[in-house]
Amino acid sequence: MVIQIHYYTTPVIKLTQNNTIHDALLIMQKNEIKRVVIADNDVPLGIVTERDIGSFLEKDKTRRMLNEIILSQIMTKNPVTLTVGQEDHLIQCAIRMETFQVSSIIVVDDNGKLVGITTKSDLVKNFANLYTGMYNVRDYMTKKLITCRKSDSLLYVLNMLNKNKIARIVVTDSYGKPIGVVTYDLFMKHSEYFKMDKQTDTRSYLLPKDSNKEMQIGELLGNELLTVDSEEDLAKAAKLMSLYKISGIPTVDRKGNLEGVISSTDITRAYSEVEIHSRLIKKDPHFV
Repeated sequence: MVIQIHYYTTPVIKLTQNNTIHDALLIMQKNEIKRVVIADNDVPLGIVTERDIGSFLEKDKTRRMLNEIILSQIMTKNPVTLTVGQEDHLIQCAIRMETFQVSSIIVVDDNGKLVGITTKSDLVKNFANLYTGMYNVRDYMTKKLITCRKSDSLLYVLNMLNKNKIARIVVTDSYGKPIGVVTYDLFMKHSEYFKMDKQTDTRSYLLPKDSNKEMQIGELLGNELLTVDSEEDLAKAAKLMSLYKISGIPTVDRKGNLEGVISSTDITRAYSEVEIHSRLIKKDPHFV
């Protein structure tokens, strides 16, 4: 069987420095993406993620509307890049993501022009295809995590995400077993901001209208939760993430007790180390 390797996404969704947060949110929601590249004549100048937007608005005291704040004020400048055509492209991307703590690498040609973008999702998809049987989930899962109860308010949970600068919170029942996962995507999916006629008249784009801000997080959760056994193959967890288009899965023991979370960040870390481990194993099988 020939394994298809996906190095980067193209074309890239991009905006200019003079576009606004409002523009970025709409294009992210429409294309189901988490970031946009800021470019001028195909030369990448920066990148804006959904977390960048949330962090900026939390600190900004001016109370400007979302269509009044241009992206040059919030973008991460001098984005991490990689020149197209390198044989170890994915390994290099994983190493750069780990080193610079970023979630994407912009791919450019020899003239610095934008070619594509490699994200953690790309690494997850390729890891699932290339490294079956290399690691178990427990080898890389994050054991330290923050949880909440389904009775907690939307505002409380959103504040927890922002305060702790994390991508997800696991919702547990009264016995401590996982029943759901809360991410920015969940808030975006249920946001009324994209349904309103006057989409620019609020900064609370992740929350319902004021009258509903005390809604409980349990009201947004589905009836089923995807989990993975901590003893399972890490490549299987990566395949599940890619299949369901998610960036993290709660990990459980054989009795269904919560043990941690395996995320695209964890798989990126594994990707950055897998070639070194493969060489060591070839030289010394006892390394396993």
